[in-house]
Amino acid sequence: MRRSSVATSGSDAVRRLANPVPVRRLVLRFALAGLPAVLAAVVITAWASVRVGTHQGIEDAKRVSFASGRIVEAIGLDDSIVNRDPAAITKLDGVIRQYVKKASLVRVKLWTRDGIVVYSDEAQLIGQQFQLSGDSLAALDNPSNPRAEVTDVDKDENAFESEDKLLEVYQGIHTPNGTDLLFEIYFPYDTVTDVGRSMWREFAPIAVGSLLLLELVQIPFAWSLARKLRAGQQQRERLLQHAIDSSDAERRRIASDLHDGVVQELTGVSMTLSAATLRGGATNPETVMTSAGHQIRESVKSLRSLLVDIYPPNLHEEGLTSALADLLGSLHNRGLLTELDVTIEEDKLHAQNVSLLYRAAQEAVRNVASHARASRVAITVAQDGDHAVLAVDDDGRGFDDSQLASQAQAGHVGLPSLAGLLTDAGGSLEIRSAIGSGTRVEVRIPL
Repeated sequence: MRRSSVATSGSDAVRRLANPVPVRRLVLRFALAGLPAVLAAVVITAWASVRVGTHQGIEDAKRVSFASGRIVEAIGLDDSIVNRDPAAITKLDGVIRQYVKKASLVRVKLWTRDGIVVYSDEAQLIGQQFQLSGDSLAALDNPSNPRAEVTDVDKDENAFESEDKLLEVYQGIHTPNGTDLLFEIYFPYDTVTDVGRSMWREFAPIAVGSLLLLELVQIPFAWSLARKLRAGQQQRERLLQHAIDSSDAERRRIASDLHDGVVQELTGVSMTLSAATLRGGATNPETVMTSAGHQIRESVKSLRSLLVDIYPPNLHEEGLTSALADLLGSLHNRGLLTELDVTIEEDKLHAQNVSLLYRAAQEAVRNVASHARASRVAITVAQDGDHAVLAVDDDGRGFDDSQLASQAQAGHVGLPSLAGLLTDAGGSLEIRSAIGSGTRVEVRIPL
């Protein structure tokens, strides 16, 4: 019941791993996951472009105001404008309407320092007095530095404005005799934000196109990584399946060895002792005990050999050569001639490679003992370039290739499982045999 449970859990693990990694789905998820980042970048770029464009529009409005103020100062002002002389107002109005008042301007005003409007294109404002702000007074004191701000349309001075949002720019200018005046012009705020939107429209194709191109460039890399992930999963599946197959084969072999060997021998000892007990004095007790002791010693020897087969205690402590010598010892005890020739420097072998080479030799020796009917077995381990090569030769009866396939179908998976493990480790397994000519098992594995 325990064996069935282990096999079932192993199969479940393989089935869980057998669900292939969906490469297309992973790549699609990667692409979809990148879309929010692209959208966020687009939104941030749009916001930044509009913000920078708006700032640029305000700076442009300042430059327009500065140039307009210089024109008014140069050709439009008379000293009598301070007293709101009709002739001076008419002259200034002509200059402003010809050189300053364009479609982009909503209002033009000219103030004295005490807040009296001495000129406006809205005649009803001329002569009215309002409180100037601190920034307005600062602009009067620094004529080369125009100021700009969003207009408060609720102020009394802006009672004639119909726009919801305006940008006012003001700066100091001088009459011919040096009287300070505040020159103020108003722009529709839409003309400022239009600069930002125009800038975004110019940069949008570049920004969005670059982000989408980056997304497309990343997709092949994502596809490659997903394929590598799937290949790694498939390799783990193969390794797990090999481990399960090898474990099943090993359990079957151990059960067979115990049943056909030690169990049978101990059963014989038990029956001999029982028979001697029933016959009483008819049998010499010393003879019975001597025979039973001999059979038990043989059973113990078989158990020790089985333990060494399961895991050689000196494989990693004393090295591959010693472990292979012990492995051949089991054949020597059966009367076979054995040879061992290890010429490779064992310090060049990784522990995993040592285990694989020993397991390959163990499987080959096991097949010789069970099927070959050989009289001689030789094991050689040598270096061939950057590979370690293990060869197991016997002079047994041999077989043809069809027997390998039939044995695999019958459940003998020792060599197929070993071949899979070697392949996953970058190595190879080759079996050459012919009926009546013996068998050669050759394993190659990278150093």
